[in-house]
Amino acid sequence: MTLTHFPEGEERKVQITSTASIDGTPVAYIVVLAAVTTALAFIPFTIVLASGGGMPLSQSIFPLLGWILGPFAGALASGIGTLIGTFLAPYTAGIPIFSVWGAMLGSFTAGMMVLGYRRKYWWIALTIFFAFELFLYANHAFHNGVNPKIIIAGSFVDWSGLLLYALPTRTLFTRWISSQKIIPLITGLFLGTWTVWGVIHLSLTAITYYIFNWPEEIWIALIPIIPVENLIRCLAGTVIGAGVISGLREINLVKPREAIY
Repeated sequence: MTLTHFPEGEERKVQITSTASIDGTPVAYIVVLAAVTTALAFIPFTIVLASGGGMPLSQSIFPLLGWILGPFAGALASGIGTLIGTFLAPYTAGIPIFSVWGAMLGSFTAGMMVLGYRRKYWWIALTIFFAFELFLYANHAFHNGVNPKIIIAGSFVDWSGLLLYALPTRTLFTRWISSQKIIPLITGLFLGTWTVWGVIHLSLTAITYYIFNWPEEIWIALIPIIPVENLIRCLAGTVIGAGVISGLREINLVKPREAIY
């Protein structure tokens, strides 16, 4: 008997998945990466800069968790890991509530840099939210007597991250991160981390500025410091991220449904 019709349609793959998952990500992955985040919170990897204390190495992987776990699972892992880290490593904790907020927001924002149809428009709501925070931040500084040129220079990391997130560069970086080639991968990780940490910094600073109202002299002093802090996070995130993603591609683990690598 001759087979005259061949099956058509999308090729299906069978994978063994964990019985417990959150947003398509096995709970075990969340637990492991939350533990990694806590462990990295013990390691201060800069001198005391604008943050007023040692910056923990865990900050560099907040975007990475969103890219490999998805927005909700990534935010949960980074939030839990950071919260535990604030108790076990208080010397890098900063203000705990802000540290946890920044961690969760960063992973969630990174996880929303999607290429497919699921949640493809969620970035619009995030962009509006960050733009509103930038307006409040700059407007408050202006009414406090800060020169507009100093506001623009002092918030460079903030508005550059927002701009890169709002433009198609958001998905360009995602495509590079999902590339099998090492150069696009590390480029996407570096620029993606800059973008995500730009909006994290914006959100945190927009809140803390209303509390502390630092004068124009502090704005001027921070102009060269904040970009250096962000650059350090990007370099660390790129090195760690390239190793983690390359390793995940080599081993036979279930890929979370919302992962973009």
